[in-house]
Amino acid sequence: MARAGVVMEVGSDGVAVITMSNPPVNALALSIIAGLKEKYMEAMKRNDVKAIVLTGDGGKFSGGLDINVFAKVHMTGDVSILPDDSINLLASTIEGPNSAITLYYNISFKFYNQLNFRVLLSSDANKPSVAAIQGLALGGGLELAMCCHARISTPDAQLGLPELTLGVIPGFGGTQRLPRLVGLSKAVEIMLLSKSIRAKEGMEYGLVDATTSPENLLIVSRRWALGIADRSKPWISSLKRTDKLTSLSEARKILHVSGKHAKKIAPNMPQNQVCLDAIEEGIVFGGYAGLLKESRLFKEIILTTTARSLVHAFFAERATSKVPNVSDVGLKSSHIRKVAVIGGGLMGSGIATALILNGLLVILKEIDSTLLQQGIKTITANLEGLMKKGSLTLDKKNEALTLLKGVLDYSEFKEVDMAVIEKVPLKQSIFNEIENICPRHCILATNTSTIDLNIVGERTKSQDRIVGAHFFSPAYVMPLLEIVRTEKTSPQVILDLMTVGKIIKKVPVVVGNCTGFAVNRTFFPYNQAAHMLLHLGVDLYRIDRVISNFGMPMGPFQLQDVSGFGVALAVKPIFASSFEGRTFETDLLELMVQSGRNGKANGKGYYLYQSGSKPKPDPSIQTVIDESRKRALITSGVKPVSVSDQEIVEMIFFPVVNEACRVMDEGVVVRASDIDVASILGMGFPKYRGGLVFWADTIGSSYIYSKLKKFEDAYGRFFTPSKYLEERAANGLPLSSANSTPSQALQARL
Repeated sequence: MARAGVVMEVGSDGVAVITMSNPPVNALALSIIAGLKEKYMEAMKRNDVKAIVLTGDGGKFSGGLDINVFAKVHMTGDVSILPDDSINLLASTIEGPNSAITLYYNISFKFYNQLNFRVLLSSDANKPSVAAIQGLALGGGLELAMCCHARISTPDAQLGLPELTLGVIPGFGGTQRLPRLVGLSKAVEIMLLSKSIRAKEGMEYGLVDATTSPENLLIVSRRWALGIADRSKPWISSLKRTDKLTSLSEARKILHVSGKHAKKIAPNMPQNQVCLDAIEEGIVFGGYAGLLKESRLFKEIILTTTARSLVHAFFAERATSKVPNVSDVGLKSSHIRKVAVIGGGLMGSGIATALILNGLLVILKEIDSTLLQQGIKTITANLEGLMKKGSLTLDKKNEALTLLKGVLDYSEFKEVDMAVIEKVPLKQSIFNEIENICPRHCILATNTSTIDLNIVGERTKSQDRIVGAHFFSPAYVMPLLEIVRTEKTSPQVILDLMTVGKIIKKVPVVVGNCTGFAVNRTFFPYNQAAHMLLHLGVDLYRIDRVISNFGMPMGPFQLQDVSGFGVALAVKPIFASSFEGRTFETDLLELMVQSGRNGKANGKGYYLYQSGSKPKPDPSIQTVIDESRKRALITSGVKPVSVSDQEIVEMIFFPVVNEACRVMDEGVVVRASDIDVASILGMGFPKYRGGLVFWADTIGSSYIYSKLKKFEDAYGRFFTPSKYLEERAANGLPLSSANSTPSQALQARL
């Protein structure tokens, strides 16, 4: 099937095969759900149909409910848009009992003020259904499969309920059927971790009845369905099963412990506890009661700020692949097969690791054999680290290492499709050397976080091939790839690097060329604002604690310890020069290094570090801070400022938002949501807040502007609001609203 829709074919054996088609993952759009209803009703009425097999087109069962429906609900606030089929279609029409009967339940709900509701469940399911799963069955797709009377799958199909990653809960019966099929503990683990499993693992748990090859999938499924129809195989309604449920007391204990753990590790994710509440309802009052509560809770939680934020982040990440004059002009990606990495240091070895892990050949070039062996050793250690975490097998590690070749000259560069240069001081001379050695189509990429690409490539004849490939450390772990283009970078080169990014499982965000590019430029006020608060007398450990509670992986001072002070000291004069008057300058970092503090690398920074233990505050740091305050003309005799936790968040993040406004105004990013993606994936900004700009819009441009003006009056130009922010505040517009009259800078970059 090429077009979206649902079709049914009835074979001579009396099996109706109902096939869903909605490329690329057969998402359950409203039209697909309507088609399922229609075809199921037809199959139930036809005398020549004995049983039904439900499957998906194109080698995939279903990726779940069409998330565009969520976006429409968020735009309108109208939950009636949501399909309400967990009972009518799934429980009644597809699953139901094995004969046409009517069930009446009198259910008393405490949340309905003890009013009694009579629930009518008319069943049309007089014929068994078998789900034939291939590729994936996720979210609503798996819930659809679970309401069938058996599930036959290919061994490697992905199964899971990832709804909690979008701020909602399974809404098609997943909270009720999964515990009854795999047991409560395993079901809670799968749902709370949004963990997908392979079908062969699912068979061990009871989620899958049998596995078979893709060629035999429909054959086995048809036979199984006929077996149920003629009673040679059991006719099982998963909603009615209780054999895998524990006692009520044991179940409540499991749910309580799970809820406590979820709150500890994810305190800002309310959907976790809501999911557990829906599960408990079904265990206490029965599956049908659970369905009703699940449906009600789903409609409530989808309107929460958390759900809105996570759904926005979902769409924002997918929007990064749409780049004007690159992805929309009919270009096709080149076949990138071999990549040269020049420099095997921390970043070079990390980049090489990411490439070989994903099947690309890598030529690692160093200037001498000692450095080359160190680079290869680091790559091997990276792979072994992944093995220890269980994310890589020994076979995969050995396979990856066969794709790596170390060299000391450029003789192997004649066939490379891309060259990535690591060492900053050598970039200009190396580009001059290799542009005539590498093939004409070879991408000349530089991994840099601040250096102007126009300067890097000004002596070459191949400026159309030069592009920034800014990885974040560790490069084989961090998911963001910042692709930096100059005015001369060709669209083909940008598209090809975007393709490489996707091959190595990165999210590529295309940005313009400026100091710090998008991420480091937007966040340069982050550490500086923290330093300002520190110099105003706010305790550094309190600052870190407040920012961690906000949702960042760690506070700004611990982050500096982990990153090391070398890069920060190197870029400090660059930012001071580029953004004169907008920086907060102190000698704190220099004093830290002079006092023998290099951060986590030598076990002593703002915190003390010992292997195997958490970082500990170091009281002796106060001497360094006092000296820095004196040099910054903020003497130790000045009374520390009194600020609330909210003001700490605002004084640190509002300058970051302000710089994001300048980045948007100058056209450094294609769209506001690109900053959201980059802030989440590059800086660890909490995803449940939707990204930096989305979060700012939930607060409002007027409020942010007014607070920055207040901070400016009290503490100086560091907080001066940008023109972009001022205009939007004056007109009551969100920061994400597009520029109506793009600046010359924007036109030049895009």
